[in-house]
Amino acid sequence: MKFCLQCGAPLRARLIDEHERMACSNDCGFIHWNNPTPVVAALVKIGEEFLLARNAQWPAGFFSLISGFLEAGEAPESAIARETHEELGLEFKKAVFVGHYPIPQMNQIIIAYVVEAVGMPTPNSEIAELKRLSIEELKSYDFGPLKLATMVVRDWLSVA
Repeated sequence: MKFCLQCGAPLRARLIDEHERMACSNDCGFIHWNNPTPVVAALVKIGEEFLLARNAQWPAGFFSLISGFLEAGEAPESAIARETHEELGLEFKKAVFVGHYPIPQMNQIIIAYVVEAVGMPTPNSEIAELKRLSIEELKSYDFGPLKLATMVVRDWLSVA
């Protein structure tokens, strides 16, 4: 963002609340807070198996959690129920909160769950393929560079 949304003047970097933020150069009061976008993510469990998904835009072999953005006014648990149905065609049963994870490089805050679901997975066009793992396979699964999935699984296993 280069210009003020209120008066159109150029933005300039200023120290506000001990952080450098972009603010109106005309001092009209506008500050671009650059708040992170909330995203939900889930490790999906069907019976005794866990589902990992490969996004259609990812290289072969990269599997992770399902995820999606919160809609305006939507609660995180409702969002992950919606994503479970939209991305996998599964019926949502319950969600167990695992943790929240800031991802500064993408300006996102990830709200992660383990979701229990039922049904036959029918992935939508966002998902290229699915991988089913037992709990033992999940414990040793190498997510490679997908560190978020590693952290969520590790945190969930530490309290499960």
